Amino acid sequence: MRAGGREDEEASRKLKSMDVDKAENGGGGAGEESPRPAVKYYGWKAMPFIIGNETFEKLGTLGTSANLLVYLTQVFHMRSVDAATLLNGLNGTTSLAPIIGAFLSDAYLGRYLALAIASVASLIGMFLLTLTAGADSLHPAECPAADGPCGTKATSYQLAVLFMAFAFLVLGSAGIRPCSMPFGADQFNPHTESGRRGINSFFNWYYFTFTAAMMISATVIIYVQSNVSWPIGLGIPTALMFLACVLFFMGTKLYVRVTPEGSPFTSVVQVLSAALRKRSLKQPKDPKQDLFDPPHTSAMVTKLAHTDQFRCLDKAAIVASPEEVRPGGAAPADPWRLCSVQQVEEVKCLIRIAPVWSTGIIYYVAVVQQSTYVVLAALQSDRRLGNNFHIPAASWSWACRRRSTSSARLSSTTRRSPSTCGASRGRWPSATWRSVTTSADSW
Repeated sequence: MRAGGREDEEASRKLKSMDVDKAENGGGGAGEESPRPAVKYYGWKAMPFIIGNETFEKLGTLGTSANLLVYLTQVFHMRSVDAATLLNGLNGTTSLAPIIGAFLSDAYLGRYLALAIASVASLIGMFLLTLTAGADSLHPAECPAADGPCGTKATSYQLAVLFMAFAFLVLGSAGIRPCSMPFGADQFNPHTESGRRGINSFFNWYYFTFTAAMMISATVIIYVQSNVSWPIGLGIPTALMFLACVLFFMGTKLYVRVTPEGSPFTSVVQVLSAALRKRSLKQPKDPKQDLFDPPHTSAMVTKLAHTDQFRCLDKAAIVASPEEVRPGGAAPADPWRLCSVQQVEEVKCLIRIAPVWSTGIIYYVAVVQQSTYVVLAALQSDRRLGNNFHIPAASWSWACRRRSTSSARLSSTTRRSPSTCGASRGRWPSATWRSVTTSADSW
């Protein structure tokens, strides 16, 4: 039995080395037929389309959402408390929707299809919102006195169109927020040094374009909306979102598309279930030899190494009997009774990130107030700069948030980089990973 176990172990190591070689070189050796087609990475050739799409998409979405409180109070004549409540509900929904969108992306759709659907949905939402400002029949009539009380309220039909626009914007955020960054990182080969440098450079460009889009939205677009024309001010982000969609679909032939690998939440529950079933077993003395660690078959995701933290979860990977492993030793007979080291390490990563995520919730409880309270206070203040220039009220909110956001985004770059226990390292799908770690954000 022991000799047979050594032979199985040697065969498993040979198979694992062959798999790593195929992952790095995109196929098998001479005379071998690869079980999957070689992945061709275009790297920076695909970046003009992806980064261009990200830039115009951020300009469109931030330019639309940054001034919504003023739009609801001045154009739809909502009370300040009603507008703030509606905006907070919208921000909360758009922050939680990415969890659902990420799950659908990683389990069924894939990141490309999720981004395609979400981009079109965002474009439709922005177009409908622009119509509410441009068409007289889709918003209440102007108040006779700018500073006096207004008796004209939005009709049910007008509110229905407004809420429909918000629904499409939520649908767009559900796919764009969790998938945009992982999809860009997918275009580089994580098994080469140049590919890893490309991923880090992409993260830098991502946050640079985000900051630039935020500044342009907080100044130029908000100024046009507040002081020139609401239809023009909302039409500019809609046109930018249209350019984002065009750029995204132009690069379709260059994109690397990661195949969905099933529900990520199922893998987490399987690990917890298997560890609970085997809680009475003793801890393995040599995890490298005693735990179920089959060859890693994904060419797109780097294998996670075993760690000594949360060793109680390691029991999920203990082979209690030979019947738990299928012939060949590459898959468990029952995934609810035996899990791989890779699955266990993914759950450990989730536990490690939980304190950071939960702390962010408390932080953003205060930050989210800046998009309502600060704007409402600015509307009541003297915002004149010189004789003719008025600083838009919404720009005050973004100025207050700029410092805290820049530091938070800078630290999150390190937290989500491939060198950490994050998106590009484990099998845990990066779209779901990103949505969970950022669901507390109120952007």
